Amino acid sequence: MTNFDRKFRAFDKSTGELLWETTLPFSGSATPAAYEVDGRQYVVIAAGGSKDPKQGSGGVYVAFALPRSASPN
Repeated sequence: MTNFDRKFRAFDKSTGELLWETTLPFSGSATPAAYEVDGRQYVVIAAGGSKDPKQGSGGVYVAFALPRSASPN
């Protein structure tokens, strides 16, 4: 994530390949947190500030559900 493009990204930890990205409503200059509810994993980030004066600031939490893993056979 960066302060100027408001992107939130997921990378493959082994290869560094970009797996997914989205645009947040405000800059997400916070540390993301992960949690689980009923066996489903989520990641959440606070989005609220911006170092770019052209962008507004706000105060929201944005959560994403992670894809369910394939069940082992």
